Amino acid sequence: MVHVKQDIFATSALNPLTKQTESITRFTLSNDFGMSVQIITLGATITSIKYPDVNGDIDDVTLGFDDLAGYQSTRNPYFGATVGRVCNRVANGRFILDGKVIEVSKNRDNKFQLHGGFVGFDKAHWEVEKVFQDGFTLKHINPDGHEGYPGQVTALATFRLAEDNCLYVRFQAETTKPTPINLTNHTYFNLAGHKSGARGLYEHTVEINAYGITETDTDSIPTGVITPLEGSPYNLQVAANLGDRLALIHPALGFDDNYCVKFEAPQPYNLVARVSHPTKGRWLEVVSNQPGVQFYTSNFMPDVERGEVPIPGKDNAAYAKHGAFCLETQKYPDSVNHSNFPNTIVRPGEQYNHEIIYKFGVVFPQK
Repeated sequence: MVHVKQDIFATSALNPLTKQTESITRFTLSNDFGMSVQIITLGATITSIKYPDVNGDIDDVTLGFDDLAGYQSTRNPYFGATVGRVCNRVANGRFILDGKVIEVSKNRDNKFQLHGGFVGFDKAHWEVEKVFQDGFTLKHINPDGHEGYPGQVTALATFRLAEDNCLYVRFQAETTKPTPINLTNHTYFNLAGHKSGARGLYEHTVEINAYGITETDTDSIPTGVITPLEGSPYNLQVAANLGDRLALIHPALGFDDNYCVKFEAPQPYNLVARVSHPTKGRWLEVVSNQPGVQFYTSNFMPDVERGEVPIPGKDNAAYAKHGAFCLETQKYPDSVNHSNFPNTIVRPGEQYNHEIIYKFGVVFPQK
């Protein structure tokens, strides 16, 4: 049986759009198998996913903060947030739509837009639209012209937990004018436990069901070329140890790449990735209807070996470089500037629909 609890996560939170002071609501979804998920209305953010390991010990496998100040901090790298109106990058903060040049905000070094701009969906106060027996729906109305985007967008984010340890996430959106929409969830996972850091991350095995990655420049902006995976250390079509692969690619950085997912028609959904932690026994499968997934290994979190200060996280955690991984299902980054990429333009009368299933499990040793 799934249980839904609703309480107040924080009071006196300033809404960056309305400039009103509001409370932030928290939902806790739990089942009878030891799994629980917490989501707050600030940014429709997943703040916690707890799940037992092979020994029955329950730990939080997502990074986050204990309080509102953490989520509002400039050091928050989008932990658990719903990201939009357009996730990932928009090159030069501009694109052409129906023959008209659209200029959007450039919140990264005044060069390009990342994750929707200065006040993206991750900073919005989402409204509680509906509560179900196994979950709830949140709503955000994004104004016409916000961050430079045309059209008023009404977005819904639905979260449901099942008895089989699946977290279902669905994003829907409609618009009053043609506009790009490309949402994602930016949860940072570590199946060894959110405090286990790089040591725990390097122990994971990762498998991504993809045929290529989108080639990028030094700012991680796609060039328009899709690079095949065969013969490349980026090829994760067969499960590989993450620590070993990180040593083969960018030793100073890590993975931050959009993988082009293989789809088998006419199936509307496909297995995107499977990640496991052999010692703890936990595994995660991600299923989605989206054509891409950004695989990111927290490369830009503080590098303590270079003297950088860790991010203070929940339960006195200290988060640092390579402390977690993200699997951000999406259409390809900067699709608005590449005609060969999946279309992100939504027009009045159409509906954006993005579905994700996060399925958790445990591998028990054979006797």
